[in-house]
Formats: sequence, C-alpha cells, structure tokens
Amino acid sequence: MAGALPIDVEAVSRAELVREPFPYLMVPHFVRAADIDSINADFPPVTHPGSFPLPTLNYGPAFRTFMAAIQGPEFMRAVSEKLGMDLSRRPTMVTVRGQSAARDGQIHTDSRSKLVTVLIYMNGTWESPTGRLRLLRSPDNLNDVIAEVPPDEGTLLVFKNAPNAWHGFEAFDGPRRVIQLNWVTNSRVVWWEQTRHKVSAFFKKLRGR
Repeated sequence: MAGALPIDVEAVSRAELVREPFPYLMVPHFVRAADIDSINADFPPVTHPGSFPLPTLNYGPAFRTFMAAIQGPEFMRAVSEKLGMDLSRRPTMVTVRGQSAARDGQIHTDSRSKLVTVLIYMNGTWESPTGRLRLLRSPDNLNDVIAEVPPDEGTLLVFKNAPNAWHGFEAFDGPRRVIQLNWVTNSRVVWWEQTRHKVSAFFKKLRGR
C-alpha cells in the first residue's frame, strides 16, 4: 500500500514533467516528514567523499525500508508512467554519498548505460550557496542553468538520461547526503558499476579522502 511507504509516490504522479531540453521533474518533501528522523538516524556512516554501492554499506532498519521503497513497484510505476518508459524489466543500482569534496560537482552527463537517474537529498535546510545541483543547457557553463535543485532534506530529482542531460554544482567541501538510484540497461552494468565504485572507494579510504 503506497500510503504506508516512507515516500510520497502520489507526489511523483502529480509533479510537473519538464520536457525540454531533457525530461526531468522535482518533488520537494518526497520523503515523508514522519520518517525523516528515523531514516537519518539509520543513514550509512559515509565519512569519505565518493559514491558507495548500497551492498557495501551498513545501515539501520529505517534506511533499509527506505531503500526497499525506492526500488519497489509503486515508485517504479510512477516514474515509468511519468517518463513514458517501461522500467519494469530494468535492474536498479543504488549508490550513497555522505561527503562532498572540493573537486566534486564538475559538469557531466551520466553514462549511457543509465536510463534514468534519481537523486534524493537527505540534508537539513541547505544554507550554503554552493553544492546545489544545477541542470544545465551546455557542457561548459555552470551558469547556463535550466533549474537548480536545493539539496534539502527529502527533495527528489528524477531525469531521463540523454546526451544533453548536463548537470553539475559549484564546489562544496563537507557533509552532503545524497542517494542515487539508477535504472540501467542490464545486470552486467550493475556488476561493473558496483565493482568500479568499490575499487574507487577502497583507494579513497586508503588515501584518507
């Protein structure tokens, strides 16, 4: 039952889909207020910059329920219907960030093996002018902004991956909690991406950054 989930699936269905220059939608308060504190209390202790695959992390039951919800059929159907894509047979991959380094945020598009990108922010009220994700019209101008996404607690961004789905943010060094969910082309992508992130995270921990 969708009403029992820690996420507001109905808000995704109601959200405006912006189609140009690439399809995206934003939902403030996507994570239900009643569940925020318990999810944050059970958030994985990510102390190094970088993306960490969900299977490599330790976390509590509220966060586990949250992860099950965003990978569940209700949310999948809402995103599928909104974007006009059949995601029912596509595998998912989840990575978690807890820290941002000054080198992060460079303008990029996601790999073509990622069909849809979902970002869920789990910070308090974001007061820094930097660290706010920007959806962009071009690959070389961080001020050519389509929309800016405040990384406030419970905010959702969904976008369809496309060759022109440029995004990035002004450098921020410090705690910045974000969960990334991708629907990908096939299970081989999940294996490869998780292996790549594991190796990268291992060396980042060795370097202490």
